[in-house]
Amino acid sequence: MKLFKWVFLAVLGAETLIGSGAYAQSNYPNKPINFIVPYAAGGGADARSRQMAQKMSVILKQPIVVDNKPGAGGNIGTEFIARAAPDGYTIGMGNFAPMAVNKTLFSNLRYDPETDITPIILIEKGPLVLVVNPSSPYKNLQDIINAAKAKPGVLTFSSGGIGGSHQLSAEIFEQSAGIDMIHVPYKSGSAALTDLMAGNVNMMFDQMYSAMPSIKADKLRPIAITSKKRSPLLPNVPSFTELGYPKVEVLNWQGLIAPKGTPKEIIDKLNAAANEALKDPQLRELMLSQGNEIGGGTPADFAALIRSESIRWGAVVRIAKIKPE
Repeated sequence: MKLFKWVFLAVLGAETLIGSGAYAQSNYPNKPINFIVPYAAGGGADARSRQMAQKMSVILKQPIVVDNKPGAGGNIGTEFIARAAPDGYTIGMGNFAPMAVNKTLFSNLRYDPETDITPIILIEKGPLVLVVNPSSPYKNLQDIINAAKAKPGVLTFSSGGIGGSHQLSAEIFEQSAGIDMIHVPYKSGSAALTDLMAGNVNMMFDQMYSAMPSIKADKLRPIAITSKKRSPLLPNVPSFTELGYPKVEVLNWQGLIAPKGTPKEIIDKLNAAANEALKDPQLRELMLSQGNEIGGGTPADFAALIRSESIRWGAVVRIAKIKPE
């Protein structure tokens, strides 16, 4: 009789725990959510994170607090997300490099994007544009290719750091065109762009949102864009695909992620809130005005993008023999 009573109480306790866990998930969120950005305040990832956090906080009826954890090419903040409790109260921005490049680039990476992180939703994709100084002798892409072939290892391109979309766009261009150039990394994209405008380097692949103000002010000359088709923002600038280099189709992207093990019900709720936020007319206009494609879709859609991009850029990193700083 005592044994039966003990078993009954144990089963009752387990059912109570399961029931309370299910209730907690259905009641999610019931406190503020922490939103990790793996880059410094003031940049593109930070700005979009704050915009998404503001929209989603209204939808979810809870504050979403943005916390910047920059460093190591996005690895510090991304690892923080991966190691957080999988309860839905720590989410963050998963970016191109830490999610699809750094696993190959860094031999001592302390998180695995495939096994330690759960994708929530793609927020956006955006092409890059190859730009030169207005005083540059290079008027078009063929000018650059001819000069690089005439003097291998002489032309320079700047970037905001090793392994990011700035550098990888140039690396895949080199591999496609059969040329050899010198990479000049800086501490930030803005520093790399400033030195280009000062005439200290020959060219740079920059994000559209960053390059457009200087292009409009005639401080930069656009040469080609990494989207498959021309951008409405630069209708006179050809795409690399159009010019015969389809492999130089590069879209820098970012999306929401959570720690592995976060319950599906919570991931689905965050996905629904983000999809709703991406329908906001003001946010959509802002993203489109920067030359970006608006994301959305399911967690599975974002996971498939991460997998395919990891394979693609891992191969580029190995061929180029890129090493971290």
